[in-house]
Amino acid sequence: MNEKDKEICSLCDRELAVPFNRHHLLPLSKGGKGTPTILLHKICHNKIHAVFTGMELKRRYNTIESIKEQEEMAAFIKWVAKKEPQFYDSSVRKKR
Repeated sequence: MNEKDKEICSLCDRELAVPFNRHHLLPLSKGGKGTPTILLHKICHNKIHAVFTGMELKRRYNTIESIKEQEEMAAFIKWVAKKEPQFYDSSVRKKR
């Protein structure tokens, strides 16, 4: 894969590494079936769902720009942008 073929995380703008996820900008549980998705690192995807409820994502944070502008997410992006693409912090809460 050459430099121009590399996928980039839509949230942190780092090169994607496995595992990565697809995020529905309109949550599946809120009518998002068949709607656009974006590629994210697993840690970035987990952070979005740790910060926002499904209803918040549907009503207010249904664009990558609006997600990036939210204060907690902006701080996370600043922090994670300095990490290697393969970085994953196991202390990030996982849904049970």
